Amino acid sequence: MKALTNIITPILGLLPARQSLPQPQPQPQAQAQVQPPSSCPDYSSYARTRHAPFSSGRHALSYQRPAPSCRTFNSSTIESFITNMSSVISDPDLYRLFQNTYPNTLDTAIKWHGIAASSSNNSAEEEEELTFIITGDINAMWLRDSANQLASYLPFLSPSSSRDSLASLYRGVINLQARYLLTSPFCNSFQPPAESGIPPATNSAAESDTVYPGYDPKKVFECKYELDSLASFLQISAQYHAATNDTSFFGKFQWLEAVQTVLDTAKAMMTPTYGPEGQVLDSPYTFTRMTTRTTETLANDGLGSPVARDTGLIRSAFRPSDDSTIFQFLIPSNMMFAKYAGDVASIIHAVASQPGDAKVPPAGLGNELTTLSTSLRQAITKYAIFPIPTGTLNTTGGREFEQIYAYEIDGFGSHTLMDDANLPSLLSAPLFGFLSSSSDPVYQNTRARILGNNTNPYMMRGPVINAVGGPHAGPGMGWPMGSIVRILTSKLDTEEETEEVWRVLRGLVGSTDGLGLMHESVNSWDEKRWTREWFSWANGLFGQMIWDLWRRKPEVLGRSYQ
Repeated sequence: MKALTNIITPILGLLPARQSLPQPQPQPQAQAQVQPPSSCPDYSSYARTRHAPFSSGRHALSYQRPAPSCRTFNSSTIESFITNMSSVISDPDLYRLFQNTYPNTLDTAIKWHGIAASSSNNSAEEEEELTFIITGDINAMWLRDSANQLASYLPFLSPSSSRDSLASLYRGVINLQARYLLTSPFCNSFQPPAESGIPPATNSAAESDTVYPGYDPKKVFECKYELDSLASFLQISAQYHAATNDTSFFGKFQWLEAVQTVLDTAKAMMTPTYGPEGQVLDSPYTFTRMTTRTTETLANDGLGSPVARDTGLIRSAFRPSDDSTIFQFLIPSNMMFAKYAGDVASIIHAVASQPGDAKVPPAGLGNELTTLSTSLRQAITKYAIFPIPTGTLNTTGGREFEQIYAYEIDGFGSHTLMDDANLPSLLSAPLFGFLSSSSDPVYQNTRARILGNNTNPYMMRGPVINAVGGPHAGPGMGWPMGSIVRILTSKLDTEEETEEVWRVLRGLVGSTDGLGLMHESVNSWDEKRWTREWFSWANGLFGQMIWDLWRRKPEVLGRSYQ
């Protein structure tokens, strides 16, 4: 253990494994880069083919990193970490997978990093940084994906005013997300900012969409209202502040206005379907699409399924998979919003106490966020926990029951008992901090059913991968992201739990079709059937998982995965 710590501590300033996460340390210089030259290969095509040198394990995984001159952002900190992990990870295939995946967002997805036109004549301290991060093989920026793509590098985030730092990338994403939310707060993915000079992407699937409120397709790529998109803006804001304590940043530009818009939008989406006298209330958001897939549009002419009054929960028309909800009170998204609304309330109060010329937060904003965070937690406890039979009988011959979280509810009593691989999910509740521990008994009951045999309709099983999937890719398609979250939320307290993690990780190593990258989904019986060759968020999440295993259970990384 001491040897492992000696290898990595000089790079990260980390504490030994099993201790709390490190406080931010001075960050070595990172080298930003203008857009790669046009001679660089298109990464979508590049990621579909194998490239030497191959790993020496039985999977002979391809090397998938672009040449340094073709990378969209180069960080010496991340490069040092990757290099030194070669002394920690014994298995050649596992190391190659980590080597390819962890830097994938920096290597390929920082499509543009610059400053807002409105601040081009300002001093360097007052320039509004912008960062446009694509999701991978789709040339648009999702609020959820971009927040999570940078979250992979959170252990390395520290205060820095340098434009060439990870901190600058974070500030740029926060600023650009704020602009997007002020433009179209019900939308989930967006076009490049005008300053980038990148032309808007075409979304043929959205050409038939009828959406209220309307939006400008030159600014918005797709307008599916997803509560987790709003929560993702709160998430990246809270994570940046926790790592840097850079309170002054949040008193600049449009952040406060964007937080107010997030709160206003969430409150609007608490509108029920029916008023007290039975009248159908106007919905703040409606969506229809001409499609053959029921998950791509909303029922009831764009209203979605009805929801009850007075639950205290927030509606979500779509899931984080971009599939429509069955029942609009999507519990994982309400959990996530509750967590980060409370965190951002603390930032609001800190900004309010800043001296000097910082903006004054809107009156009552921090208190409203705190109140909503608390009431959401109470509503989840009251409405989202259901008793289900365990299959055993008690001593009087009656059925035994256990409590679990529902995935979606409508407030009338209807609910879905399932989970989806995309984050936020029920499985990920401890990961994003809604639950302080994965030992929570209701969570443990829920987790057992999510991962069980014949207890979750979207738990895929087979010789290639055993993972949670979802309707987005359909039955039989397990999502590596589901396996990664399973590992990240494992307690690792017993030998049995450690062996479970080894088996799941071994499945991930063998699920890439030799390409050495995380796919969106993989057929649980045929590794050659997969979706998305370039899914940057899942790649980064895999690297984040490796870092977490080093911190909690480094011996897992010293094992063979052949």
